[in-house]
Amino acid sequence: MPASATQNKGLRQRLRGRLHRLRQKPRDISDDSNDDSSSSAPEEPKPEPNSQHVPSTARSLPSNQICDIPEEPSTTGNDATQAQIDQSTLHMAIHTKGVERNSFARPSTVRFDIDTVITSSDIWSMAYREAVDSLGKDINIAILKGENVAQLFRQLEEIEKDGQESVFLRGVKYLHSLQVPLERFKLALDLATPLTNIEPTTATVFAVVRSVTAIAISFATADIEFAKQIGEMLEQISYIDDCDTLGQKTNKMDIHKALVLVYQKLLEFYTAAFEILTKKGAKIVMKMILETNRLPDIVQDFLRHADNLRKLVQKATLEIVEDIRAMLYDHEIARWLGSGKMSQQSKYHTDLQNLRADEACEFLLSDAKFISWYSASDSQGLVILGDMGCGKSVAMAFLVDELRIRNEHQLPQPRICYHYCRDDETGRADYIFSALLLSLLEQFSGLKRTFFEWYKQAGASGNFDPATDVKKLEAFLQKILETLDRPLFIVIDGLDECDRASQDSLLDSLKNLLQKTPRLKILLSSRPQDEILERLHGTAKINLSSDDRRDRVIVERTVERKLSNLPVDVRALIVETLSRLAQGSAIWTKMIVELIEVRRIRALDPMRTFLDRMSLPAQLSELYVSLFSRCTTNDPENRKLVTVALEVLAITRRPLSIIELAWAVALGTDQEGVTNVAALARLVDHHRVMSLIQPFVAHVNFGDVKKRQVRLVHQSVKEFVIRDMSSNRPDLQDQTISRTTHQGLIHQRTGSLEAGLLDICIKYLLLDEFARTDLFSEEQVAIEELPQEFDLFSNDEKPTGYDPYCTWETWEENMIRYDPTDRGFGELFVYASCHWLEHYGAIMAEHRPSLESIEDLCQAGSTRLQNWIKQYCRPQCTIQPRFLFDSKLYDPLSITSLYGSETMLRDMLESSKFDKSKFLPNPAIGAADQILQWGELSRLTMLFLSSNVGPQLRNVAFFRLVIEQWSSSKTHHQNWDVVFDLVDDVLDILVKERWGNELLCIAASNGCIPIIRRLMDSAQHKEELKTELLRGTQRETQDRSFGKPVHQSIGEAVLGNHVDVVEYLLRQQGIEAHLQHRNSRGENVLHLAARLCNPAMFRLLVPRFKEGIQQTDDQEETALVRIVQHSSVSVDRYESAQILLVEGGATGDDCFEDEQ
Repeated sequence: MPASATQNKGLRQRLRGRLHRLRQKPRDISDDSNDDSSSSAPEEPKPEPNSQHVPSTARSLPSNQICDIPEEPSTTGNDATQAQIDQSTLHMAIHTKGVERNSFARPSTVRFDIDTVITSSDIWSMAYREAVDSLGKDINIAILKGENVAQLFRQLEEIEKDGQESVFLRGVKYLHSLQVPLERFKLALDLATPLTNIEPTTATVFAVVRSVTAIAISFATADIEFAKQIGEMLEQISYIDDCDTLGQKTNKMDIHKALVLVYQKLLEFYTAAFEILTKKGAKIVMKMILETNRLPDIVQDFLRHADNLRKLVQKATLEIVEDIRAMLYDHEIARWLGSGKMSQQSKYHTDLQNLRADEACEFLLSDAKFISWYSASDSQGLVILGDMGCGKSVAMAFLVDELRIRNEHQLPQPRICYHYCRDDETGRADYIFSALLLSLLEQFSGLKRTFFEWYKQAGASGNFDPATDVKKLEAFLQKILETLDRPLFIVIDGLDECDRASQDSLLDSLKNLLQKTPRLKILLSSRPQDEILERLHGTAKINLSSDDRRDRVIVERTVERKLSNLPVDVRALIVETLSRLAQGSAIWTKMIVELIEVRRIRALDPMRTFLDRMSLPAQLSELYVSLFSRCTTNDPENRKLVTVALEVLAITRRPLSIIELAWAVALGTDQEGVTNVAALARLVDHHRVMSLIQPFVAHVNFGDVKKRQVRLVHQSVKEFVIRDMSSNRPDLQDQTISRTTHQGLIHQRTGSLEAGLLDICIKYLLLDEFARTDLFSEEQVAIEELPQEFDLFSNDEKPTGYDPYCTWETWEENMIRYDPTDRGFGELFVYASCHWLEHYGAIMAEHRPSLESIEDLCQAGSTRLQNWIKQYCRPQCTIQPRFLFDSKLYDPLSITSLYGSETMLRDMLESSKFDKSKFLPNPAIGAADQILQWGELSRLTMLFLSSNVGPQLRNVAFFRLVIEQWSSSKTHHQNWDVVFDLVDDVLDILVKERWGNELLCIAASNGCIPIIRRLMDSAQHKEELKTELLRGTQRETQDRSFGKPVHQSIGEAVLGNHVDVVEYLLRQQGIEAHLQHRNSRGENVLHLAARLCNPAMFRLLVPRFKEGIQQTDDQEETALVRIVQHSSVSVDRYESAQILLVEGGATGDDCFEDEQ
């Protein structure tokens, strides 16, 4: 053993010297200017600071690279010394090549000891280090040193040294004879020159593998069974190289542990072989292998551990392959179905989450229809219906998240696929199906291969892009859903955003899916379009109707999110105002808040001004313009129809029924040749009208086309119709014009809309049927005469309680009704009759209807006038009218005076021929009478000053009418001065025609002090007027025909008990004639005063007219006698008599005693 140690020491010194020279060669070749090139003294190489980064031989040169390294041929293959030199040279070439690939290392940094392995971090080295550590004392580290390795291989080469070939090559041939496919194995050495690949040290990982490989092949000839084991061993060794699982460095502990066990067996094999070769002698090596089972047992254990490693590597490799396959599927599926669909939908869902106020959506969860749909065990559908901008998409996002939360704790866990349709490609059927399939494939990855194969098969059949074939996508979707065993929710928002073909395809598919797929729940949202509702007949529906509390929650959430920086009082004002005006429009709320954010208003008063004046936000207007274009598809006929419909709805005085709107639109868009109701009926298409305008109107019940329910979805739509919809009104959008000018333009546009609907109403009421057919049949006329307000056959005599809040609709609820359509009056007759006058009153100069049409519509005594007036009194079509309206009192002038705009009245007064049969015989006085009762008194001035009808009013009859209407009016709430001032315009006339005194007496009789004052004040400056007013001669009056005596002004005032008038007149100069006047019965003013016995009156009259106390009438009675004979017993009677007696020189007591 000492001799051997000495020999090994000498060998190590020689190898070290040769190694040093080999290291110097590449340095001299590569760079002649390197430092220390002239030094001849050998030095131990010093490791660089980065030497720990130098990869091991195993990492720097895998087995498949070894064969690529050029080798110097050996001249004597059996020479041990030459073999060692070749081995050292090859190792240095390999190592140097590997190091040169690392820019941070130099060849001089190489060390061959166990420390290099320890500092390496690759998976092989880590497992090898753990294997070495785990063996502990069972392995002698010294045998891994270079000198021992060299001795090992020298011993190996000495086995049967006398043979023709080395024992290694014999082993190779023997294994070949046993059909062991060595060439197909990933061996760690070259079979042609095996020992030149052996490292002079086994401290590196793959050096051990190479050494064991060489030893195993060399030992293979020992026995056939052992050789078979060696063959299996060599095959399993090749799996060590695959531990990085196709180049992926992973932290798979199962592979690491298995690799440690494999390395342990390799080290045990190497140790046992080392002991056999070094201790027993080369001659008896093969015998020792056969006689002992140590190596076969180690090989058997190795095979067991290596097989486990192989399985783990194959498993990990299979996972990687599956990942690669999945990546391939994902790539192809994304390319076919559209890679951006899922991310786009997810982003939109996130945006809706940020907008959402959950409290405004939670009511859906407690809705009975939602509860029934969610808890149902079978497949069912549910539809959320809502008007444009009411928050349907936000509500759907809330339900998606709620379903996710509920599904988390269920087994099996349901899956959710959702999709948001918008006015773009996302609303196409192929896009929707693609998105749903992507969502399904993402959640059920096992279906990706099925889809991949289906797509390829479709392509092979000639359909090269089945992802655009709606029928194909639908069929595949239905196919895979039928195979699912867990509940599935499909949520689709915005069905109304899809085109008609996509809607039909989608609804057909969903219907089939519900029928064929178990445990499928489908949730849809849409605007309530007629076509969609028909297709979804029988499906449960929830309506998102306007709700004040929900509006407030949405406003509060939006303000909190966008305007949190504003003062508390300003935010409170915004919340209060927007909550009141929201009317269910969440989109309007959002855009108004965003506009406030842009304007950066912070102070309270400016904010209040903004809220009072706020107009349609530009973004919302753009949205409406886009919807308008989409609804009409830019077709001229559609544009005309939608324009008329929206203009009618923007200006109508009440919600219209579906059928009323359709009739109005038909007449407003196609009037040529329409002269009767039957002809117009043939033009009506209410389905078309509603389908075109649906986004702009609130939810309607299509089951009741006569219900008055059609209205614009929000006030902002009306603003859009007035301000932005008309293509010929670009000036309304000019931001540079002043607010006053802008309001004027809005007013003009509104007037245009009023004229449009008025024109429709007038043209409708001028149809032939209304001029020749009475509204009521004879039976209905008879019914009208019966009491309507109580039951004739009821014994209940309890009085009906008065309800100040009762509406006309409630009051008329149980009344007998009629239907004008039964008389052939069509569907628009009620609205046209009841509301045309309101539009007539809003007409401006530039939009006036023709006077001829108004005269025809209001012709005095005509059946047409009677018909629409009868309907005007009955807005709810009750037989009992709400108010009396005698058509016999009306003609075009009186109707225009009461209901027409001032523009129309002025036009009629200037242009109409009032002597035509269309007017009453005295149209001016008839119109004046109606104005005095129901109209605006200022209109009388227009009549009075008119050159055409004014002369008919400049007479005493007109002023008598004025005074009588004034005196009969319960409250003088109007400004009567404008009427009384008309007296100033007839002063000359009343003097000339001598009816001034008559006017004064009429005014005194009715207590009309305003007229009296105007007359007397003017008389102070006009003597002839004063003479006419205060003349004492008997005045002419129509009362003579009734045998009633007439009086002068004071007498008329006394009879009317108008103390203030008497007091005023007595102050006038020249009034004595009227004070002393005696009528045809000889009665003076004291006789007249005795009728009422008003002491105040006697106090005024007696002091001024004492001589009248003793005057007697034609019955020889004084005023006192009349008082005494008065039938009433009152204090006023006694006091009046006392006044007369005191002024006449006697006491009242004596008088009454004489009477007794």
